[in-house]
Amino acid sequence: MKSPQRLTFIVAVIFAVIAYFLSTFIGNTPVITAVLVLVSAFIAPLIGTSSSAESADEEVKTLYVGNLPYRANESAIRELFSEHGQVHSVRLMKDKHTGKRRGFGFVEMSADAADAAVSSLNDTEFQQRTLKVREAKERPEKNAEEE
Repeated sequence: MKSPQRLTFIVAVIFAVIAYFLSTFIGNTPVITAVLVLVSAFIAPLIGTSSSAESADEEVKTLYVGNLPYRANESAIRELFSEHGQVHSVRLMKDKHTGKRRGFGFVEMSADAADAAVSSLNDTEFQQRTLKVREAKERPEKNAEEE
């Protein structure tokens, strides 16, 4: 399946070609060309996002991954979790003062793949560390008064 951005680009190029041919047949008036390009600019994103609406229905779960080795990077974690399904994102947490990794992170996956990953990877060894993998808890919202 093509990505929405790629599909939008393809549709925009098709509309640009149509605008070019129409402007040459009609008589290359700048007003008509401008109107055609303006219409295509509004239509192309709509067409690109309508095909991605199907994938937006897929439920995504966020997994907490603890006890990570400090040398592990996003690509290594993505590779490990992709054995169980499609990984949407990987975020490894860093200390805001030192920039060093804190030994935990979050992985977003589809719900089915996330459940399989939790059951397969929790309490398994990865780079000499025993991983703790579970569904992430919702982060409580911070009040402005607390800060």
